[in-house]
Amino acid sequence: QVHPVESGGGLVQAGGSLRLSCATSLSGIIFSAIGMGWYRQAPGKQRELVASIVYSGTTNYADSVKGRFTISRDNARKTVYLQMNGLKPDDTAVYYCNKLSQPTNWGQGTQVTVSS
Repeated sequence: QVHPVESGGGLVQAGGSLRLSCATSLSGIIFSAIGMGWYRQAPGKQRELVASIVYSGTTNYADSVKGRFTISRDNARKTVYLQMNGLKPDDTAVYYCNKLSQPTNWGQGTQVTVSS
């Protein structure tokens, strides 16, 4: 079970930056072996995957955030990060992290609000 705890959200003006963190309860061995992702859900929309990182460190991004967001992981700390630059009002959402394969036990997420 991942039991993620997300943090780092807040209110920022368009063009600003935030860095999200996600701590997990997984053992270090398991965490380092699985793919992790950052997801977001905007009001009235379905949750979507915006960035992912697999055990090898290979990353992938949704087109809407490519070039602006960077996902990284610290296996020793069992933590995943999302550096968000050039934020836009459309990035406003609750951000969650979870494993890529069959994500369950969602955390409370962290709210990101971008003002124009």
